[in-house]
Amino acid sequence: MPNTQEPPKTARTWQTMLDSNQALLLRKTGKDVAYWAGQARSAGMQNDAQLRAWMRDEHGVTGYAQYAVSWELFGYPEFMLRDADELIEGQYANHTQLRPIADAILAWASATDGVEIQMRKGYVSLHSPRRKFAQVTRTTNTAVDVTLRLDPAAGGRLEAVKVRADDAFDRRVRLTSLDQVDGELLEILAAALDQNR
Repeated sequence: MPNTQEPPKTARTWQTMLDSNQALLLRKTGKDVAYWAGQARSAGMQNDAQLRAWMRDEHGVTGYAQYAVSWELFGYPEFMLRDADELIEGQYANHTQLRPIADAILAWASATDGVEIQMRKGYVSLHSPRRKFAQVTRTTNTAVDVTLRLDPAAGGRLEAVKVRADDAFDRRVRLTSLDQVDGELLEILAAALDQNR
């Protein structure tokens, strides 16, 4: 049962990823983003492709660590600068009738021990301390889908979803009204959380 005495959790946004990429760059190279941005400017980097090739070929810096420098030089995607409220409002701006469904699921997540909420531009992901176990997405004009990393066979409200071979999120519950965020759905979410701890 959720612990409703705790204060609500703060949803994480893209800022977490920005911070992580900057920390990765510092760990890999011993130099921070400001240093690398200055070096790239001095080397005449004009675009992302040039920067990535230069960092890889000249300095051995690859992957997510490159993002930190690229964004510093060429600008951050606008949605990465939004806070959690702006992200969720953007997802439901033209579908306000569906927002209470998402809010009810987020209330459960906020009140449940071991769940971290991560806001994204087009969806909200729910994570256990180990990994992502559910995703809440407004998928149509009339429905919110909860896709899950969950073992049991589909049946009842839990539908099988066709996904790529490497995609573990092959179960879904489609919600069209707030009253469908009920005990059965919360049990399904809790089962997915438990399996992914």
